[in-house]
Amino acid sequence: MKVAEAVGRALSAAGVDHVFGVVGSGNFHLTNAMVAAGSRFVAARHEGGAATMADAYARMSGTVAALTVHQGCGLTNAITGIGEAAKSRTPLLVLAAEATEPRSNFFVDQEALAHAVGAVAARVTSAEDAVEQACAAVRRALHERRTVLLNLPLDVQTLDASDEAPTVAAPPPERTAVEPVTDDVAALAQVLERSQRPVFVAGRGSRTSGARDALTALAERHGALLATSAIARGLFHDDPWSLDVSGGFSSPLTAELIQGADLIVGWGCALNMWTMRHGRLIGSDTTVVQVDDDTSALGAHRAVHLGVTGDVELTARQVLDTPGRQRQGYRTADIGAAIAARVRWRDVPYEDESSRERIDPRTLSIALDDILPAERVMGVDSGNFMGYPTMYLAVPDHNSLCFTQAFQSIGLGLATAIGAALARPDRLPVAALGDGGALMSAAELDTVRRLGLPMVVVVYNDDAYGAEVHHFKPGGYPLDTVEFPPTDIAAVARGYGFEAVTVRTPADLKAVEDWVAGPRSAPLLIDAKVAGDHGAWWLEEAFRGH
Repeated sequence: MKVAEAVGRALSAAGVDHVFGVVGSGNFHLTNAMVAAGSRFVAARHEGGAATMADAYARMSGTVAALTVHQGCGLTNAITGIGEAAKSRTPLLVLAAEATEPRSNFFVDQEALAHAVGAVAARVTSAEDAVEQACAAVRRALHERRTVLLNLPLDVQTLDASDEAPTVAAPPPERTAVEPVTDDVAALAQVLERSQRPVFVAGRGSRTSGARDALTALAERHGALLATSAIARGLFHDDPWSLDVSGGFSSPLTAELIQGADLIVGWGCALNMWTMRHGRLIGSDTTVVQVDDDTSALGAHRAVHLGVTGDVELTARQVLDTPGRQRQGYRTADIGAAIAARVRWRDVPYEDESSRERIDPRTLSIALDDILPAERVMGVDSGNFMGYPTMYLAVPDHNSLCFTQAFQSIGLGLATAIGAALARPDRLPVAALGDGGALMSAAELDTVRRLGLPMVVVVYNDDAYGAEVHHFKPGGYPLDTVEFPPTDIAAVARGYGFEAVTVRTPADLKAVEDWVAGPRSAPLLIDAKVAGDHGAWWLEEAFRGH
């Protein structure tokens, strides 16, 4: 057995059950070995798409996924998706063949590439240690929540595996939850007891059912209102005290209530510029607390009055175990009525800007929310449009929105939806894209059709890079570089085997209703010609961060 086969078998045995990629000469034997050992290989049409599919699958499945790429150019093609995963601390294993001869056309400094985008690098260095080095990379991805590039030199892959080296590995142990310090738990309990208007903001570190239940119970005791970062949207779905998303996507009422808090507790949440609107959601006298199992995350984006190192669920439950009284806090009857009536964006009145040629993106999104089944899993691309599907389409829980926005790259949304769909096959997958991102990733429409995914792809088509148009237009700058002639994206989709409909008015959505009611034997693309007269409400917030 060669090293490539031994490593592939060991990775599969170590629990890497899904591997995404594009196969070339350098990763052919490794990938085939994983498939032979039981892993599912998902072939993408571009390494960039494969990287984001693997990222999304890992996020939504809670397991370590793998990306497999050819040496050199295969890795560089994937680097944006790898950067997104690394910035999001996704447990992802990148398996890259490596040319070590500097005169090779495929030679690049692959370790430096990994470090440049925030991933960590490892290497298989010998036949004797190959399996252990590969399994160590899996453990590091899982336990440190890191994206790990495992370089596999071509010459090492072809060596005979050592007879003494194991070829089967046990799955790595689960990540151990970090216990909070007793004094920190007591301090947090005291802060909560003193608070009159507490707000909990839950982030990525709270995306488990156990953490949700613990936070809900603690919030009920202290009368706290509940919000999430965009990453954790849906965590408190259907809770009458949920404010939905905190930050640039917040509805006016949500922003008002968070600004009125005397205590904000970030639970597994960075409290960064997006979630706190560059700090403007924090009142001048508001106490800020952050709970995270990574000490380096505490206060990384803004000063906190109390930082608690600990797992979210463990910390919340230990605070619950401290003596305390039931309090009304922020949960008054008037506030409850206001949340029920006005916290959702679709309940905020607006002037419909639809015409006979263009549909208002708010009108489109509300209609789709009503038409599409409630049990859905969404991937959303980046762009001026992105707040509309993210906030106007409801999600049933925290495993329903896959938000690959840490790098703010367009073109990732379709691959995101594919990876999420494979992790959640029980739900209708929805990809929400702008026309720029849709055309940038169009090759993966083939992957959707080939996998037989009953996906709905919604393209918010304003024939432009809308974010740039609305950012630079007020300054009177020429916009020729960011505006484009109309493209019939529906026709493009039909070429890939999709059903497709062009939507200009609400009446055109009848075709979507028919598809939902029908057999859904082919995926559906909606080429929505949206009104683009002004920037989205969150756009001003976004560009403050540049």
